[in-house]
Amino acid sequence: MFSAIALGARSVPDIADHTGMDPRTVVKALQRLESGGVVRTDGPEWELCRDVIAAEARRTSKSFEPYDEEGLAPQQASVLRAFLRDGRLASIPSVRSKRLVVLDHIAKVFEVGVRYKERDVDALLRAFHDDYAALRRYLVDEGFMSREHAEYWRTGGSVRV
Repeated sequence: MFSAIALGARSVPDIADHTGMDPRTVVKALQRLESGGVVRTDGPEWELCRDVIAAEARRTSKSFEPYDEEGLAPQQASVLRAFLRDGRLASIPSVRSKRLVVLDHIAKVFEVGVRYKERDVDALLRAFHDDYAALRRYLVDEGFMSREHAEYWRTGGSVRV
């Protein structure tokens, strides 16, 4: 109903035609929308209460602090906001593109040119997530770190300048 009105349908028969619903169902739905303050009628014509909708959107909108202390692109910042809580991972992203953003962020705790023992890598990764072994494996598999003889070093990811 809402979409049909937003797209220009004004009368009950017109709305019914756009939605594929019978007119009685349309009238019941319009009455519910009207009681919620979303639509109003002026005779046989229905219209959206755009001012009410806009006010409610403003009232309920969430403002996000930009995650740009690292100069991140908005998309990367959005991924980090979605997965990081107080600096820790709420979960490891299953979507590879999102996981790469998170791994790049995590890789920045490792200094370029420094070799780390496995227990030191684990300690640093444990600060991000309890499954530090999975993070370590992802970092190596995705080329952010390399390993040899139980030593790890950073080989990829972005670098703070």
